[in-house]
Amino acid sequence: MTAHPTPRRFSATGPLTGRLRVPGDKSISHRAVMLGALAVGETRVTGLLEGEDVLATAAAMRAMGAQVEKVGDEWRIRGVGVGGLLQPETALDMGNSGTSTRLLMGLVASHGITAAFTGDASLSKRPMGRVIDPLGLMGANFTPSPGGTLPLMMTGASPAVPIAYRLPVASAQVKSAVLLAGLNTPGITSVIEPVPTRDHSERMLRGFGATLDIAQEGGERVIRIHGEAELQPQQIEVPGDPSSAAFFLVAASIVPDSDLVIENVGLNPTRAGLVEVLRQMGASIDELDPREVGGEPVADLRVRHAPLSGVEVDPETAPSMIDEFPVLFVAAALAQGRTVTRGLEELRVKESDRLAAMAAALAAAGARVEETEDGLVVDGTGGDPLYGGGPITTHLDHRIAMSMAVAGLASKDGVEVDDTRPIATSFPAFEVLLAEAMA
Repeated sequence: MTAHPTPRRFSATGPLTGRLRVPGDKSISHRAVMLGALAVGETRVTGLLEGEDVLATAAAMRAMGAQVEKVGDEWRIRGVGVGGLLQPETALDMGNSGTSTRLLMGLVASHGITAAFTGDASLSKRPMGRVIDPLGLMGANFTPSPGGTLPLMMTGASPAVPIAYRLPVASAQVKSAVLLAGLNTPGITSVIEPVPTRDHSERMLRGFGATLDIAQEGGERVIRIHGEAELQPQQIEVPGDPSSAAFFLVAASIVPDSDLVIENVGLNPTRAGLVEVLRQMGASIDELDPREVGGEPVADLRVRHAPLSGVEVDPETAPSMIDEFPVLFVAAALAQGRTVTRGLEELRVKESDRLAAMAAALAAAGARVEETEDGLVVDGTGGDPLYGGGPITTHLDHRIAMSMAVAGLASKDGVEVDDTRPIATSFPAFEVLLAEAMA
């Protein structure tokens, strides 16, 4: 990230039209690199998201012995085999990526190597105890900073001990860390999910040839992975990231006369909650050419401007759209009536406290919003533009920055975002695609 903040005012300049393609899914990109690095042979990946977070994962896998290189439009990964990770010579710098950190800790946990994890100021505040606890039960040793944060040193166990772990919080990252640790652990490692979370790890582990059993037992989802797996290299086309598509789905819904097609969007049901909630609010979103790519459902989404109405968002949908709430709050700010969200405590420990940050940001732009302990209550304008304003404090959080950019498109005076640099961590092409859609 460059040294100085780069503020920018986003203003209404007309409808969003045409076709665009958002970058590859971040969750799937991370996992494609990690599992490719554990397969024997060459995995080829197209559509990989080349944001800083995924590149941090690629750099870490290189440091542990895999070959990861880009040839033309394709990424080629020559893996070391499960159990073959080498001890990195220097600390693994995770930048801003919580996903990289927690999943890689899972991989290291069942290899007899020692690794140090570091990150930027934002990542170094985020809690790692939620993965340290189960991985510690499997035999890994940790020396974190006070408060269970980065910088952190860990030594994996060889052999690790299989466990049956019930997730205390709904977290795909914790689930994935335990499953990835289970890859090189003798016997069967189980994760019990009281609330289902995104299932990219399960789909991709199976795709690479791991033996995985998934069952419903007593109303809970139980995932069992058979250890000492042998992964086969794959050819992977990464679908477009629904979290990136979210900003354009909301923008085209709230900006009059918009008619936009977003191509190749991943519609995994554990991730597509925003599409359903926007439809409940009255959004016009059509799925064109639905298909399956690499075990993941995909379609082109056509979204047209439509009057939105406030809704009560079912807390059970929260895990399937946890990263999309900041931009949903923007849609709610322009809807008719009141939108109520609950069960969003997880948003307080993201890159920023996203509930507090979005409540303050939307209020600064002229929205009527009330923060509760576990959600926001937003009273919409009924489609009238927000006043706008700023500069909005984004707390170096890319989703706050992009959400408020979208709010600026439906405002009288525009919305100034205090710093657009964090957008590069997840969606480097955001501003370019936005300009093209509004040209």
